[in-house]
Amino acid sequence: PGARPGATVRTFDTPDFAGMTFYEVRAKSIVNRVPGTSHVPFEWTVNPYRGCGHRCTYCFARNTHTYLDLDAGQDFDSKVVVKVNAGELLRRELAAPKWRGGHIAMGTNVDCYQRAEGRYRLMPEIIAALRDFANPFSILTKGTLLLRDLPLLRQAAEVTRVGVAYSIGFVDEPLWRSVEAGTPGPRRRLDAVRALAEAGFRVSVLMAPILPGLTDTDDSIEATVSAIAAAGAASLTPIPLHLRPGAREWYARWLARDHPHLVPLYRELYRAGSYLPQSYQRELVARVRLAARRHGLRRFEPEAAPERPPPARPEQLTLL
Repeated sequence: PGARPGATVRTFDTPDFAGMTFYEVRAKSIVNRVPGTSHVPFEWTVNPYRGCGHRCTYCFARNTHTYLDLDAGQDFDSKVVVKVNAGELLRRELAAPKWRGGHIAMGTNVDCYQRAEGRYRLMPEIIAALRDFANPFSILTKGTLLLRDLPLLRQAAEVTRVGVAYSIGFVDEPLWRSVEAGTPGPRRRLDAVRALAEAGFRVSVLMAPILPGLTDTDDSIEATVSAIAAAGAASLTPIPLHLRPGAREWYARWLARDHPHLVPLYRELYRAGSYLPQSYQRELVARVRLAARRHGLRRFEPEAAPERPPPARPEQLTLL
């Protein structure tokens, strides 16, 4: 899938990779330009992997696997494309005369510090290349493996701007095991935030996603914001759950199985499409803002309500 002739297909007989298949490919390019219609604060990305073993039921990137003739559900979780030449390719593209040194974001599609990174070790070469070209970059992750590369991050920060962000939507351990089973637990991620802050990095935390009916209660918000502040985060951005095609169907299956009493609520909230009603989003962001102020997190970065252009074809308006 997505592979050119000569791709190597591997499986590994270890518990961490049980049931997973890896497609090792030599990519032709690695720096991707973000479409102008995207509502993101960066123009360039690097994605060394496609598919993700984190198994987050809500992951918005799921539908991208269908471009490879794979499904957005089980295939996304278990069939991962690995761009084994990512580091050398990035050096070549950074050295090209046409490159102007724009900020490069990583972890914006699938996590570059998913479990596969422990075996393939693509990120040290990528960070070293960005360091050597003094090219600004940022990393968003749920992976604690980022700490392995802390010496490289420090070196890069001496010559360019380096941004580090963690995604920690909640601190409920049983819910974590159910909804994002392949990730390090929230407490381990908080420990990583603390370690990076102690190393001198201003760590941003995306409180993402906030799940309606599950983690949008006052108690859940209070516990999560308190833990994020105690870990030394520099800023907090709350992001309510959005369910794009692919993620929508996979999340709905999980919800119907584990929380069937919430299905009517989700049908009502997401009947207009992928995003929650703006009134709900505003009220939720206001409650997170108050909690952040109580815990001394003064730098608060609410996500702007996304503008949605008219769809090219009718959206599916039912959750199940």
